[in-house]
Amino acid sequence: MSITVNLRYTGRNGSARAFAEEMTSGGTVGAIRSEDGNLRYEYYVSLDDPETVLLIDEWTDQSAIDRHHASPMMQKIAELREKYDLHMTVERYVSDEGGLPEKDEHFIRK
Repeated sequence: MSITVNLRYTGRNGSARAFAEEMTSGGTVGAIRSEDGNLRYEYYVSLDDPETVLLIDEWTDQSAIDRHHASPMMQKIAELREKYDLHMTVERYVSDEGGLPEKDEHFIRK
């Protein structure tokens, strides 16, 4: 099982992208990726809305997320969100251990 959290950051005048770039260049992303239980931490820029950046954040379990949320990095992230005046939406998914149904496999090009 894993837990994936999709966070959409929306700002103005490129602020969401600037936030993601500062998170990366400042070393925060690298530090999060090295945390125990982190499986994925990646930013994507929307082609439909250039003011929105998607973060895909995946963890082994809820306890890993809880440790991350209790870490000092969360204060830095909160400060950067405030600096760039970002608004967020969040979606949370728990992995399906069964994988993709066989009937859907033919839609996937590997």
